[in-house]
Amino acid sequence: MPRTQKSPDATLPPYAKRLHGWFMWYVRGYCRRHFHSIRLLKPSDNRPAVPVIEGESVLLYTNHPSWWDPLIFFLVAQKLYPDRMNYGPIDATALGRYSFLKRIGFLGIERDSWKGAARFLRFAKAAMERSDVLFWVTAQGDFVDPRQRPVDMKPGVGHAAAAAKHGWVIPFAVEYPFWNERLPEVLVAFGTPQRVELHQDLDAAQWNKHLAAALEETQNELRTAAISRETNAFIELAAGTVGIGGVYDITRRIRSALAGQRFNPAHEEDPS
Repeated sequence: MPRTQKSPDATLPPYAKRLHGWFMWYVRGYCRRHFHSIRLLKPSDNRPAVPVIEGESVLLYTNHPSWWDPLIFFLVAQKLYPDRMNYGPIDATALGRYSFLKRIGFLGIERDSWKGAARFLRFAKAAMERSDVLFWVTAQGDFVDPRQRPVDMKPGVGHAAAAAKHGWVIPFAVEYPFWNERLPEVLVAFGTPQRVELHQDLDAAQWNKHLAAALEETQNELRTAAISRETNAFIELAAGTVGIGGVYDITRRIRSALAGQRFNPAHEEDPS
C-alpha cells in the first residue's frame, strides 16, 4: 500500500486557540499598562490602511526595534485579522524559557545555522500554502534602531518569498516614540503589499533587495508621521494608560472638581 505524502501544512505545529485567547487577554492588559496607545498609520497614497487579504496566504516581514515587537504584532493581528492564526520564528534558546509559547505560534529557530535556516524555510513554505495564517518575520534578525539606514535584512525573507508559489509579502513597520504623555506610543504601518505571482522571475537575493527597499519606504513614511505627532494621520487601534499619576494627577483632579469641570487625565488635549 503506497504511503500518503504529507501536505506542507503538516510542518506547522498545532495551534492551541484557547491558550492563545488567554495569553492575548494577558497581553492586552500588559500593553495597556505600558503604552499610551497603539496607532495605525493611514497610507499617504490611496491604499487601504489595512491590507485586504481574504483567502490569501500572507508573509508579514518587519523591522525589529524592541523586545515588545512580537506582542505588538499579535495584538495588531488579533484586532485586524481575528480569524487568522499567528505564527512567527523566535530564537530557540529564548523559546526554551517559555515553552508554552510553542503552542500559540512561536517557532523555535536556531540562529546562524544551516539547520535553523532549513527549519525556517520549511515553516515559511507551509505558511504560504495556507489562507488561515499570518506568518510574521522580524526581517532584521537582531534589534535595530528604527531610524537606522539603509535597512538591511537577513536573507531568509528573500528565500521564503522566492520559494512561495502565491500570496502576499507585506512590509510592516513599528516604532515606540514618546509624544506628549508619560508613556510611549506604539506606531505601526503596513507598506505596499508585494504580490508573489508578479515577481516569479526574482531569485532570493533579488527578492531580498526588493523587499528591503519596500520596508525602508514603509519605515520612512512612519518616521515622518512619528516626528509630526499628528494624531489625525493615524487610526487608533487600542488605548492604553493616560495621565501622569501620583500627586500630580490628584492635584489636577481636585482642581477640575473645584472648577466644576470633568477631569481629563491626559497631559495635553488631543488636537484631533
